[in-house]
Parts: sequence; structure tokens; C-alpha cells
Amino acid sequence: MFQLAADTANTGAVGYLYTYGPLVLMFVVLYFLLIRPQQKRQKTRNQMLSSLKKGDKVTTIGGLHGIIMEITDDICVLRVNDVTKLTFDRSAINAVSQTAKE
Repeated sequence: MFQLAADTANTGAVGYLYTYGPLVLMFVVLYFLLIRPQQKRQKTRNQMLSSLKKGDKVTTIGGLHGIIMEITDDICVLRVNDVTKLTFDRSAINAVSQTAKE
């Protein structure tokens, strides 16, 4: 009778491991495959946005190419051609093509 109670207690602990083990494993795999790489991409994007300066050739999220004429904390004015200047949010910049030559 006492042996049966001990076997049931051990089986319960192992049962929890088999029940929650795959869930924990799935969370760990998802973290390393999805969450962590996204955090790295976001960090490099924030570094790129903070390092923007006047004269940089950039591409917006919509695919517009231009040169930064003015830049503030949240606004960026791009020169598209000799006459046209367009104002964008700083977060609308997707990539830097070339850095400014000093």
C-alpha cells in the first residue's frame, strides 16, 4: 500500500515533465529562431537611424531615393532632384546607400 503511493508520486513528477517539457522546449526554440533575431534587426535599425546625418544618400520605406538636406529628431527633409524637397518622418528611412563625404 505504501509502495503504491510512492510510485504514484514519482509518476506524477515525471508526468509534469512530459507535459510541460515540450512547451518549454517550443518556447526556447521560438525565442532563438524568431524573437532574438528580430531584436538584433531592431537594434541595428535604431543605430542606423540615430547615425543619419546631412548629406547621406538614403532610401525610404516606399523606395524613394534622396539625399538628406535637413534632419531633426523626428523629421527628415530629402532632396529628390535639383528642385524637389520632400519631408519624411525619420522612421521612414529604410537604408543608407552612401554616407556623406566630409
